[in-house]
Amino acid sequence: MHDIWNPWHGCTKKSEGCKHCYMFYLDKVHNNKIESNVVYRTNNFNYPLQKDRSGEYKVKSGEQLRICMTSDFFVEEADEWRNEAWDIIRKRKDISFFILTKRPERVREHLPSDWEDGYENVLFNVTCENQIRADERIPILLDLPFKHKGIMCAPFIGRVSIDKYLDSGQIEQVIVGGENYDGARPCSFDWVKELHDSCVKRNITFCFMETGSVFIKDGKEYKIPSKDMQSKMAFKSGMNYKGKDIIFRLYDDFFNELNKEDIYMPYFGEKCMECGSKIICNGCSKCGKCK
Repeated sequence: MHDIWNPWHGCTKKSEGCKHCYMFYLDKVHNNKIESNVVYRTNNFNYPLQKDRSGEYKVKSGEQLRICMTSDFFVEEADEWRNEAWDIIRKRKDISFFILTKRPERVREHLPSDWEDGYENVLFNVTCENQIRADERIPILLDLPFKHKGIMCAPFIGRVSIDKYLDSGQIEQVIVGGENYDGARPCSFDWVKELHDSCVKRNITFCFMETGSVFIKDGKEYKIPSKDMQSKMAFKSGMNYKGKDIIFRLYDDFFNELNKEDIYMPYFGEKCMECGSKIICNGCSKCGKCK
């Protein structure tokens, strides 16, 4: 996927949501020769800076990159590389970066020296798979100096109430998704609806990206192994809601603020029209797999 940047790979399990981590599962399926709990720097470390044959950045101005989807940006083992990653984020001030962590307690001491009250192009998120982790991590999130903040309930393995945190006015986006692969725990549509209603009430964007492999609706349990079908069912549920825009102030290399006409306009193919993640996606990369 063209909207993911994995500067390092591998992680150590941190909380309940990690029990059936998809990264550990996929590494096993793909016969990764390195253990999943070994964190290593990838060959794609400089992906945001890569250019095509014409000398243009492969990642276009205005796109968003999700960082460390096969690790954690603040995992201890990556401390030696993180400053270099911050340098790349600083250089690509024309694109936005989605950072997600289960380790918000480590964040403050690992911000760059010029951080102040945050970079304009960073959306910082914490994982809240259940109420325990919501109450542990969101207060830390609210106390950290970031321009943009969000919450991800994935894998969504227990009812979560976050109204008091949304009332802070700091949260701009909430994303929900069920668990997948071996040992997937059920996700309930009732939990999804409750979070949806909380976000709509406050005009906060809510994305129900996928049901997970085991989904409960109206008291009935459904097994949905296909990721495509999970996403389609999430979309068809009507839960996605576009709230107040997240305004990223993006700049070119000469520190001129980019206008709307300078920003990449995503393309969405036919398959994208019923995708649960469409509301938060960069669009189709035209890889040809849908043909």
